[in-house]
Amino acid sequence: MSQAEDKNPRPTQLSETGRRFSTSRKVRLGDVTPKGRVRLDAVARYLQDIATDDSLDGNYSEPHSWVVRRTAMWVTSFPKYLDEIELTTWCGALGSHWAERRTQIKCAGAVAIDTASLWVRVDFKTMKPVALSQDLIALLSSATNGRKISSRLEIGRTLPELTSNNPTTQDWPIRFSDMDAVGHLNNAAYWEVLEEYLGANSGKRAPLKATVEHHGAVDPGDKVQIVTQNLQGRTILRHVLEGNEVAAVTELILG
Repeated sequence: MSQAEDKNPRPTQLSETGRRFSTSRKVRLGDVTPKGRVRLDAVARYLQDIATDDSLDGNYSEPHSWVVRRTAMWVTSFPKYLDEIELTTWCGALGSHWAERRTQIKCAGAVAIDTASLWVRVDFKTMKPVALSQDLIALLSSATNGRKISSRLEIGRTLPELTSNNPTTQDWPIRFSDMDAVGHLNNAAYWEVLEEYLGANSGKRAPLKATVEHHGAVDPGDKVQIVTQNLQGRTILRHVLEGNEVAAVTELILG
């Protein structure tokens, strides 16, 4: 099947030139389901870790001043407990205040998971976007082949009302351990909702594409409900705050 015919086309592939950063790690006991496959929230933590390592290695100015807008994962196969995995990350595209971080995860020499995350650079005092500096653009653009990217919402723009399509709703308690150093729900914790869904629907497995798109923050003490809707060819799970404010949208597409 060509990429034009693929209903879940992958983003740009690894450039032969430009900056990249690679590391390896084992899939550990705390990263897997009872059946031993790596969980997607663990993969999200891997992506956070390699992003930090790459930023420090590349001597980024203010390496921690980034927040995730959206992360997509294309899962061909799930690595398992004690598998050695290789991770390579690079910049796939740039915007004025943001950049797409591509990360590829290989297991036994084959690509198991492809990912693309849109990171926005912010001022942590105001939480407002900050323009990328010229030295950072010079460093990151070396692998983009001139590709640009928008920060607009993708999966959250044209969704049906929360009450349509026979939704299911469940309370989702927020734990202190889910919070990060910024004081908001850590982006890896959003993926736990999808893992709960996969655990309750054992027939839904790779290959799949999963995306988490962040619309706003979840703070300590927030009351959150998960609204799940099955649409044509995809499942949508939304983190909903009081007043029907949507904090995040998760999309699952199988096949």
